[in-house]
Amino acid sequence: MRRRDLLVFLVVALGGAWLVAAPLWLGVTSSTGLTGAFMMLTPTLAVLAVRAVDHRAPAREWARDTGLTFGPRPGRTGALLVAAWFGTALLSAVAVAVSAALGLLELDLEGFSLVAGALGGSVPLDVETVVLLQLVSAVLVAPLVNSVLAFGEEWGWRGWLLPRLAERGTGFALLVSGVVWGVWHAPLTLRGYNYPNLGPWAAPLFVGTCVLLGLLLGWLRLRSGSVWPAVVGHGAFNAVAGLPMLLGSAAAPPNLVVAGITGLVGWLLMGVLAAVLLRRWPVAAG
Repeated sequence: MRRRDLLVFLVVALGGAWLVAAPLWLGVTSSTGLTGAFMMLTPTLAVLAVRAVDHRAPAREWARDTGLTFGPRPGRTGALLVAAWFGTALLSAVAVAVSAALGLLELDLEGFSLVAGALGGSVPLDVETVVLLQLVSAVLVAPLVNSVLAFGEEWGWRGWLLPRLAERGTGFALLVSGVVWGVWHAPLTLRGYNYPNLGPWAAPLFVGTCVLLGLLLGWLRLRSGSVWPAVVGHGAFNAVAGLPMLLGSAAAPPNLVVAGITGLVGWLLMGVLAAVLLRRWPVAAG
């Protein structure tokens, strides 16, 4: 990997994220959701920027090297894609269950008071139906829908960056790409995104989440030789990360620092799963 390519990638990805988020910081908009959606395109723009200044590889070879194909074993890639789709939902459900069992999350599975309070009678459906529809969508529909924007990130982080960092070792690549990914979120997380009670301290906490989730997404990428399982896994994660807010109690709102897949319980589960996968099925670039 040439240093110039890495520099171009980081400047466009990280600088582009701050450029997109500038209206949020300047008070022009208050929409973190819309800002985040446009930010997710900047890693892909970074890949294209590198390609624009480096035409050494033929287009077909470049597409394969950045994970756009289904890899050398399409059957394995398909299986990993399905595992990422449904396994992520299962992991999030386990994180909620463990959080509740440890007394870190109070569930309300009868009145769904958090959702009921948020709705405030604004929809012509009972809260149980709303929650059921949300759960079905989060597992069956949202991962695919979310994958459209997730590709914008994954082609950059796992498609381009991870394999190039892996020239210095797989462990190094997984760790550093996860840190870069977490830092890239700073325009949002410095404003408390994902952990609203923490304010700017949400930024370093979410770096940890990105490193651990990045181990799993990176394993999917290197195991398959394709970016698509990581894309679907990322889309699925975004779909189910809010499960504590869907099932939690208004009497004791979830503390997302500890509960659920993005909290410390999730860190533990993702770390254990990553260790098992990397030990049972070691991966390397190339």
